[in-house]
Amino acid sequence: MASVALVGEFLTRRPPPKSITDTNPAKLFIFTSQEPPTTWPNHLRTGTTPPAEIFFSTLATTRANAGGLAAQRALEHDANLELARAAKDAGAKVYVLVSSTGANAASPVPFLKLKGEIEESILALGFERTVVFRPGIIAGRREERTLAEAVVRSVAAGWVSKPWLRDWWSQDAEEIARAAVRAGVRAWKGEGEEGGKKVVMLHGRHC
Repeated sequence: MASVALVGEFLTRRPPPKSITDTNPAKLFIFTSQEPPTTWPNHLRTGTTPPAEIFFSTLATTRANAGGLAAQRALEHDANLELARAAKDAGAKVYVLVSSTGANAASPVPFLKLKGEIEESILALGFERTVVFRPGIIAGRREERTLAEAVVRSVAAGWVSKPWLRDWWSQDAEEIARAAVRAGVRAWKGEGEEGGKKVVMLHGRHC
């Protein structure tokens, strides 16, 4: 197991479980805000020291929880894009986006169309390296925070050595998170496929 010597920051509206923050507190700063994510870009531009070089985004919700497709788009697309811009302005070199299998801006399915539009908007920003994950159904616990917390847990534990997800259609949030952290670090170090290309798309079990 390799060790990640990076300092990470977890942006959230609710504090993560103590099990995460106790894993390796020296590597994590927790920014908790009750304000909507649309207000977080300013924090990324001014409040992150040292600036993060890898930015992971698992920002997502459901149409039902958001209160409609327009509200879902405002969070998933608009807030995601502004956070990405802020991260790039602050010095991030690598952007890792967790998207969805079937994402396509031309899709007639609203969810897949939205995911595709998010991908296109992020890619247009021109990070030095962009890694896009398109996992299938995320298995296990269904709380919205599960995947975001799993990414942070993987960073804190220095978990960067698992190359494959176990199944194309259904992946556990912990597996996706570990693969995302591994790919992000490889892109940052210039290693493997992730480090050799400007844009890497990873699908299902190849994440």
